[in-house]
Amino acid sequence: MSRYFSRVDARPRNLVMQPTGFCNLDCTYCYLPNRNDKTPMPVEVSEAVARSAAALVGPAGSKPLGVIWHAGEPLALGTRRFTELLQPFESLRQAGRLEHAIQTNATLINDDWCDLFTNHGFRVGVSIDGPPDLSARRVDRRGRPAFDRILRGIDKLREREVPFSLIAVVSRESITHPGPLMDFLADLGPVNIGLNIEEYEGVNTGRTPPTREEALTFWRRVIGWTRRQPADAPSVRELDRLGRYLRMTRTQRDDRAERSRIDPLPTISKNGDVYLLSPELAGINDQAYQDFRAGNVLEQPLTAILDGAYRLRYVEEFLDGLDECELTCEFFDYCRGSQAGNRYFEHHTFTKSETNYCRVAEQAPVLALADIIHQEESA
Repeated sequence: MSRYFSRVDARPRNLVMQPTGFCNLDCTYCYLPNRNDKTPMPVEVSEAVARSAAALVGPAGSKPLGVIWHAGEPLALGTRRFTELLQPFESLRQAGRLEHAIQTNATLINDDWCDLFTNHGFRVGVSIDGPPDLSARRVDRRGRPAFDRILRGIDKLREREVPFSLIAVVSRESITHPGPLMDFLADLGPVNIGLNIEEYEGVNTGRTPPTREEALTFWRRVIGWTRRQPADAPSVRELDRLGRYLRMTRTQRDDRAERSRIDPLPTISKNGDVYLLSPELAGINDQAYQDFRAGNVLEQPLTAILDGAYRLRYVEEFLDGLDECELTCEFFDYCRGSQAGNRYFEHHTFTKSETNYCRVAEQAPVLALADIIHQEESA
């Protein structure tokens, strides 16, 4: 138990809510196993999570607990049902103890959704992979490109002055085009850009993801791109994280280990089942790990589920993997062991240390920055 709490936060910084597995798109790289299931989350599940959230929020004045609405396409529920799911959290939100975020494909955004986002203080994230040729794998259920509909949703957010971030999946097709990709994303007017290099995860296991060498070149060019931008240009999520780490290192903070503990990131599926450490494990069947189910919020409080997390086999194996990372990997102080889901989907175990995700998403940005600094110092 002590090993678990030395590595993982006792209380989460974020909760992930999966109100529906259904998505109106059918992107060819999607990792979700149940994206055809239209069953919505009952209000009783949202109420149970909200009761637990009241015990998880920090003291007044601390950073609010994040509630991230994700999974298939949350907007497929419609504003009426979605508002019902939000209502149990309202007292905490209005008290400033909790804040909502949503990740959407933007195809369903209209004035009603913009009203909801504004009235409930949402942070909005939109998924788009670049210009039409780089977004070709984002298609609807008839195989038709979704690009124009995504842009219409983004245009509506801009018209209504709803701030938003962008997340792009960087594939083998787009990793060699960082300049056009970044220019396109920045021109859409986001506050922040996230770059998810394509991974093995969920049911997306048939494609070959980018290599570390490809990622290293990509990150060098992205860093170069950011340095040429004006001060008001959107930031890049991964480089922001690297910058925060470097600043913390320079100040020699004595609370670095505590601040770097892993968020247990409870993910609550539509029926109330809880999964820990990686939202991508939700809905994956594996009897050896009891389908990764940590409990159900309709049966016990989320606080109790978190307190017993160290007993789960996959969590225990993940801790073994972290121990191995710390012993063998020079990047551990930065990434703190990276993502549990990637270990499983790449190696079918959690005890392995390095993954391709580590190499392209954690190691490559660090190496790219080091290369740039070295070249500038040698010039």
